[in-house]
Amino acid sequence: MDFRFSEREEAFRKEVDDFIVKELPSDWTEKNTHWPGGYGTLAQYEELSPQVEQFVRRVVEKGWVAASWPKEYGGAGLSYMEQAILQERMSYYRAPSGDVATLIVGPTLMLAASEEMKSEWLPRIARGEARFWLAYSEPNAGSDLASLQTRAVEDGDNLVVNGQKIWGTAAHVSCYAWMAVRTDVSAPLHKGISLVIVDNRSPGITVRPLTNICGLHSFNEVFFDDVRVPKRNIVGEMNKGWYYLVTALGFERLAIPIGGFRRTFEEIVRYTAETKDNGHVLSQRPLMRSMLADLAIRIEMSYTFFWRAAWMLDNGIVPSIEASVLKLVTTELSQRMASIGMRVMGHYGQLEGRSKWSSLQGRVCSGYLDCISALVGAGTSEIQRNIIAARGLGLPLQ
Repeated sequence: MDFRFSEREEAFRKEVDDFIVKELPSDWTEKNTHWPGGYGTLAQYEELSPQVEQFVRRVVEKGWVAASWPKEYGGAGLSYMEQAILQERMSYYRAPSGDVATLIVGPTLMLAASEEMKSEWLPRIARGEARFWLAYSEPNAGSDLASLQTRAVEDGDNLVVNGQKIWGTAAHVSCYAWMAVRTDVSAPLHKGISLVIVDNRSPGITVRPLTNICGLHSFNEVFFDDVRVPKRNIVGEMNKGWYYLVTALGFERLAIPIGGFRRTFEEIVRYTAETKDNGHVLSQRPLMRSMLADLAIRIEMSYTFFWRAAWMLDNGIVPSIEASVLKLVTTELSQRMASIGMRVMGHYGQLEGRSKWSSLQGRVCSGYLDCISALVGAGTSEIQRNIIAARGLGLPLQ
């Protein structure tokens, strides 16, 4: 691949930059404490909803909510590389942009759903009218997702769903659940699962908040008691949901806020250049310079995997292994950056944003807590290594 942007891509990058600077509140990037890769610090989007909604409306007007989708489904018909550029720039400014609906649900529907289902859902997602949460994990089914027990039984034109989901990020502010359920209890684990869309307003759904380690309400546990779901909301074929789920997980692993890593790194570097200890600027210390150089190298490596995945999609190559590689290196980078940030800032790194002595809005403190979620969501690091070993190297699964 050519690592240089084309003239069109450079022009698009500038257009996105200019748009964000104009439309995003001037203090947004500094106030937003989302840690790159983390799931637990996403809750602040709800608290800043008026600004979020206004910005998202402008993104919808630009046609960028579904940038690389075909125009017949409400997309802008841009290349995957242009979508990656948009994703990188948005995440650099910590701007509200891609979500479950646009980054996971929509692309999976385009591959697995009927034309009728595509026509019903894709334009709504492209217009920003349908917000989804991922109803995958259960109290006893996380990494071993195929062991999920939430059941759906046929009853005429409906499925009747009973069970519980947990760690439902943003379930309390979403319209629909993108849900994996067991529809054939007699089949082998991977062959009795279906993927369905469930309206959050359906009778029998109870959403209970889970306050995360950062002190924010981002996660939820959700209970389903005789919830009726129209059969037309089944994605693809019944009992083949596991294969669609694997596809959806691949899209989730590509949805990396890569620009957030570079932005946070720049803020840590600036802190070392402006902060003195015993009369010496921190950035002059060899150990500090070594740690920051290590981060800079890892960020550039992650960017290489990110752009390569976009290039592969534009060339009709499915980045199956590369999605796991990208997810693995960036989420482990999330943890490494938090650890180095804490070493750089010392005791000040342990201060929350509300402390008058904190720096970077307390981002390192919240990031140190939140980075653990990055290593778990969309499949743990161990699972990613197994996928890389099995699919990429042909080794037996452990």
